[in-house]
Amino acid sequence: MRDDAYSLILAAIESGTYRPGDRLVESELAERFGVSRTPVREALQRLETQQMLVRDGRSLIVASLDHNQLAELYVVRAELEALAARLAARHATPEEVRVLAQMVAEDQKAVGDPEALARANKRFHRQIHLASHNRYLVQQLDLVHRSMALMARTSLAAEGRSETALAEHKRIVDAIAAGDGDAADRALRQHISMAWETRLKLEAQADHD
Repeated sequence: MRDDAYSLILAAIESGTYRPGDRLVESELAERFGVSRTPVREALQRLETQQMLVRDGRSLIVASLDHNQLAELYVVRAELEALAARLAARHATPEEVRVLAQMVAEDQKAVGDPEALARANKRFHRQIHLASHNRYLVQQLDLVHRSMALMARTSLAAEGRSETALAEHKRIVDAIAAGDGDAADRALRQHISMAWETRLKLEAQADHD
């Protein structure tokens, strides 16, 4: 029950049901997810320890990331994701490569729907992580992507970003399929760099508005 409550609350944050700044109330969460308050309380404490939640007086709210935290997160993400792509080029099975290629093709249907594409994007990157066949790297990337749930909105919402992101995904898959670790590394780094640049533009626009 404790793990179920944790997973349910974390999934709600990752899906955007609860966004940065939202207050989480123990009794409301227990009723929403159909669990008792004890496992909810323990799950909230665990999420606070992981800095997914922060204190606001006596309340717990979903944490938010400031500019410096975002910059640091993207630096770490670029390094770890690039390593995953490099290892995937070396270790991915033919089946895993085909699945990645199928994902890119299927995700074309989500262009114009930023939220659906954001979910597809998570699945795509997760598949690369798994294709690296390095459990310790996968664990670290899970932590990074958990923190990414604290971003208020997806960079894929920017005009034109969906199409370019999918083109970048294809280049990554092509490099992995060719077994070219250097190219996979470069393609993944460029992809993360473009995502960060797009997010900076979104943040600047939000500040201006």
